[in-house]
Amino acid sequence: MFWAFRCATYFVLACATFIFLNIAIKGSHTVFTSRAPFINVTFLTQPPQTLYVFDYNGKKMELSDREFRKWKETHTEDVEATSIAYSAGGIWPCIVGTTLLVVGSMIVALFIGISAAIYLSEYSRETRFIRFMRVAILNLAGVPSIVFGLFGFGLFVIFFGWNVSLIAGWFTLGLMILPAIITASEESLRAVPQGLREGSLALGATMWQTIRKNVLPYALPGILTSSVLGIARVAGETAPIMFTAAYAMRDEMPWQVPKWTDFFFQGVMALPYHIYVVSSKIPQNEYTERVQYGAAFVFLVLVMLIALTSIVLRERHRRRLSW
Repeated sequence: MFWAFRCATYFVLACATFIFLNIAIKGSHTVFTSRAPFINVTFLTQPPQTLYVFDYNGKKMELSDREFRKWKETHTEDVEATSIAYSAGGIWPCIVGTTLLVVGSMIVALFIGISAAIYLSEYSRETRFIRFMRVAILNLAGVPSIVFGLFGFGLFVIFFGWNVSLIAGWFTLGLMILPAIITASEESLRAVPQGLREGSLALGATMWQTIRKNVLPYALPGILTSSVLGIARVAGETAPIMFTAAYAMRDEMPWQVPKWTDFFFQGVMALPYHIYVVSSKIPQNEYTERVQYGAAFVFLVLVMLIALTSIVLRERHRRRLSW
């Protein structure tokens, strides 16, 4: 049995290593270059564009949509150019949109989830209704993400009239990861020794003062652990955002709006949806493969950076505390 468990663990590690290495090797060919500054700045700082491929004077030309239009201004010859959507330019709007979706949905989920966990752990009594709520939360964790997407589309996009927007995506993704955050946060709160609560209450502190000063600080590392898991799931979801928040193509950046309130009620591009569109909606060739693996590589790095931030905050906070 020991070797069965050990081999199963090694098998999972081998599969994960193969997947990550495959994406890293192929994606690095797009993200990095052999010349200074050794990073494909265009890919990381420009929006997606159509790629035009054609032969001119025996030389194969690969120009983005903007470059092709400039080239046509100085060259009057007719050329037979093959256009390939999303295969030129970069993924900067997708990076910005993914970051906004992850950060916003985590704020929504942590606020609602921690509040619900505090109520269930500190204020509620073990009644039949509370037991029903816990079962409902556990069942909610098994609902497919496409169902959350349809729910968000019906409630936030149509009923509330928010249309395809950041705020609709925030609440849809936030509700999707609520079960994991509520469960992990409640377990972290229950792990705090009861003596800390009793000592605080005995000295005259109110229930909220006790929770805020003596319980939450010690439960925060476990809560941040749940946030790391939530970040990984939120960032990788495609089905919910394709109904509520994501556009296949958008020229303006999220902050380019007439009024600041419009920032919340606009759709954005996102890396998982962009990868889905490039992989399934246009003919596949060497140019689309370059964009797919490059976007996937940047996507993994972005998720790792956001998750690493939560891990660092958790470890720094954990070192300050002692029972």
